[in-house]
Amino acid sequence: MLPPDDDEAVPGYLRALGLPGAIDLHVHFLPDRVLHKVWRYFDGAEQQLGVAWPITYRWAQPARLAHLRSLGVLRFPALVYPHKPGMARWLNDWALDFAAVTPDCLPSATFFPEPDAVDYLTDALRRGAVVVKSHLQVGGYDPRDPLLDGVWALLAAHRVPVVCHCGRGPQEGAFTGVGPITEVLARHPGLRLVVAHLGMPDYADFLDLARRYEHVYLDTTMAFTDFTERVSPFPPELVPVLGALADRIVLGSDFPNIPYPYAHQLAVLHRLGLGPEWLRAVLHDNAARLLADAADG
Repeated sequence: MLPPDDDEAVPGYLRALGLPGAIDLHVHFLPDRVLHKVWRYFDGAEQQLGVAWPITYRWAQPARLAHLRSLGVLRFPALVYPHKPGMARWLNDWALDFAAVTPDCLPSATFFPEPDAVDYLTDALRRGAVVVKSHLQVGGYDPRDPLLDGVWALLAAHRVPVVCHCGRGPQEGAFTGVGPITEVLARHPGLRLVVAHLGMPDYADFLDLARRYEHVYLDTTMAFTDFTERVSPFPPELVPVLGALADRIVLGSDFPNIPYPYAHQLAVLHRLGLGPEWLRAVLHDNAARLLADAADG
């Protein structure tokens, strides 16, 4: 079996693995005015980050949805995230309304350290949210903030996975890196934490975190791609650790905000050489189990 060399080859590749499709836990659909601001940020990436970041899927929303479906992506969230107080509640309303009219979109939510965070997140869970997004770099907040203690406790109690950008790449934040989020896990060891981007560039630290905490997962978003290998290469000696943590790695892509075709993410996972069983777990089965656990919580 060969890895997919373009997007048209992705559905056949998934079928060859014996999968009905893929579950991608790191996808962004945003209100148009927010998405366009995100795209403007990436337009300036060469000045900000020292690397050009062209958006491959800079398309209207219907075309992006159609393309995900044509790839064979069965389920995906519309991950939203605030950068200041007062945003999270209306972003949650947007994301939940979007999921309500988009059957393959997982209901999702977000939060910010503010006095009403537990209240609006409780409401989002009541409305069916099964995935939550936390972006420590963009939000610029400390995950140990006392205003968030009730949020982490709530999410742990409901077994809802939190896709958390807590790594230092591609741009370090005041509270990124393994230290702050580890302190959160020490207080809430039942938290289903999904570390975005495999925690790049501190891959070893975050893989160790997954070995220490049974409910820590890592998503593959942008890892191993030619783009990322130029700036945050994954150490080859850690590939066997990925194999040992086969039940804790989940597919993430960052669609649509990626500077290469979607197929490339799957191809580089295939080329790790960890085998079809590992790929089936990562591309579908682990996320399916994690989401089923949340739905039962």
